[in-house]
Amino acid sequence: MLGPSPLTRRTFLASAAAATLPPAPARKPNIVFVLLDDLGYGDFGCYGQKKIRTPNVDRLAREGLRFTDCYAGGAVCAPSRSVLMTGLHMGHTPVRANAGTVPIAASDYTVVEALKAAGYATGGFGKWGLGDAGTSGAPTRHGFDEFFGYLHQVHAHDYYPEFLWDNERKYPLPGNAGGKRAQYSADIIAERSFDFIRKNRNRPFFLYACYTLPHGRYEIPSVAPYESEPWTPGQKTYAAMVTRADTYIGRLMELLEQYGLHENTVFFVTSDNGAPYGEEKGFSFFQSNGILRGQKGELYEGGIRVPMIVRWPGRTPAGRISDSPWGFFDIFPTLAEIAGAPLPPGLDGISALPLLLGAEGPKRDFLYWEFLTFDQKLKKLREDRLAQAVRHGHWKAVRPRPGAPLELYNLRDDPSETRDVAASHPDIVARIEDYLKTARTKPRPHTEGSMNWVQ
Repeated sequence: MLGPSPLTRRTFLASAAAATLPPAPARKPNIVFVLLDDLGYGDFGCYGQKKIRTPNVDRLAREGLRFTDCYAGGAVCAPSRSVLMTGLHMGHTPVRANAGTVPIAASDYTVVEALKAAGYATGGFGKWGLGDAGTSGAPTRHGFDEFFGYLHQVHAHDYYPEFLWDNERKYPLPGNAGGKRAQYSADIIAERSFDFIRKNRNRPFFLYACYTLPHGRYEIPSVAPYESEPWTPGQKTYAAMVTRADTYIGRLMELLEQYGLHENTVFFVTSDNGAPYGEEKGFSFFQSNGILRGQKGELYEGGIRVPMIVRWPGRTPAGRISDSPWGFFDIFPTLAEIAGAPLPPGLDGISALPLLLGAEGPKRDFLYWEFLTFDQKLKKLREDRLAQAVRHGHWKAVRPRPGAPLELYNLRDDPSETRDVAASHPDIVARIEDYLKTARTKPRPHTEGSMNWVQ
């Protein structure tokens, strides 16, 4: 398959404006999309977590659909979010590596722009990571009516910064000036997301709650829910961060119910990639990635398979578990279909709306991921270190580096990817090798990236 054809936002918006859409209902459904940061597949109670308490997410799972085989866009932050926003998988999406905050281009058309064109109020709260203030990738230049939080992903490592961004204006946090630690950014960001619901309750809205929890650095004002546990300080902190995120989700649920909006709101909860290793937060202690092999930054299941819960009262089957494979590349077409928004051509994703409503999921032969690093000294992407992964039905192939033979795993029998069966299935390997020849296009140069965050 060739890459998507070039498309400018102006060209698409002109054609979309001329399109004739079917009659809209009295009010389109609201969409709440909660994207947590570095939360592992096994960190929620409904995914098997035994130590960390997540009652609100667990309630969502009881009232909606829980997916066992949903995938992030990539194994690290910026590429995964680029896939989510553009509907293009890792072989085509504009941002292919964590390189600071490489801006998406003015011509990159996002799902937020599509929803805004369909009449939605649009708000983002948390970490953006696809363009700093003053660049072509700033969120308010890609469909957001408002964005509050962090623009640069390195800035987002600090939970006690001296400022946040309110659109493209600095929002000072005087309680953190001069090294003070009086204003916890995650709480401030969450409150602004709650305000967005209050302000827009009388019109359809898209709330992108891209909260930074539980990404490191691991710090929180209080570990009160776990203070009496016989755990290490790092374990208590991580658990408290996950539970705090669950509390924010519970508050969103309460507001929707308070304003009578919950029955007409599609509510998503997921994570941008798998959890990292490290005993600082108790990765092994909590089994954050469950039984899955690998971690953040790797293309084994632990790096890219993420929790996904979707609730739409009266539409999604309550309490059902689905093992249909889908991922972030499908979010753009799915939300567009929910909102009645026209789709631009060339997307890699397929609408999963039928899957959300209890029918069969997207039909395709292959799902694709890659992992690239950005060399700060050379200021370029290291394609000589390219790793690739493909899911083909219940088969999963991983090429950890260029030229290496494909590893092959049968996820139906071996979800932990412990047994490489490539030698006994040469036909499957050959089929995936053929696909890989056309799976990607040459990435856009990441020359504007810098991991050196300057306030």
